[in-house]
Amino acid sequence: MGMWIFLGVVFLIIISNTIRVVSEYERGVIFRLGRLIGAKGPGLFFLIPIVDRMVKISLRTVTFDVTPQEIITKDNVPVKVNAVIYFRVLDPCKAVVDVENYQLATMQIAQTTLRGVLGQSELDDLLSEREKINQKLQQIIDGQTDPWGIKVSIVEVKEVELPDTMKRAMASQAESERNRRAKIINAEGEFQASEKLVAASRILEQSPLGIQLRYLQVATEIASEKNSTLVFPLPLELFGAWLKKQGETK
Repeated sequence: MGMWIFLGVVFLIIISNTIRVVSEYERGVIFRLGRLIGAKGPGLFFLIPIVDRMVKISLRTVTFDVTPQEIITKDNVPVKVNAVIYFRVLDPCKAVVDVENYQLATMQIAQTTLRGVLGQSELDDLLSEREKINQKLQQIIDGQTDPWGIKVSIVEVKEVELPDTMKRAMASQAESERNRRAKIINAEGEFQASEKLVAASRILEQSPLGIQLRYLQVATEIASEKNSTLVFPLPLELFGAWLKKQGETK
């Protein structure tokens, strides 16, 4: 009886090592006596016990956060940068045979490339040209991992942490820039107003009555403010006839 139980257990072990099921998002890389046979799956297939060995590889996109890297930009500004990388396995056989740990190797290359590329960029480019830097990182990392059967699809620089002194300097620069723009706008407004005044003076010069109407309009605006004293200018032309008469009398 004990012998039958032992044989049953051995049979179950052999069967469990023979039958393999690979999911839709996985591939099984088969080695026979140490030689690469190929990748199989998805579905059900059989292995030769003791002779065959299988390594499962996931084909799904993997997301990894690149640990924050302290770098010095091209214009000598120390910053701390972190990024996220998206990659997946395209060739399971290469991912198993050509590299020991494809995930760790991809992460190490991502960290090295991040420091190298951002160290060659100036701070303004790092803040404003983020899309170009992401594309450059993706192309470099993808080119280095391609021999391993790895496809790097996206690399995104998530955050750029600046020193407090640099933040204060940038805030002061932005404030100075706003003040400069305000002064320019004010000067342009004064210039346009002076042009309009010159044009208006030329028009009024041709029409003395227009000047009087302007005086009356100004007086009306002053009177509406309930002032106790109102200074109203009178043109000498109104007294021209009277002065002429007085001169004839003398």
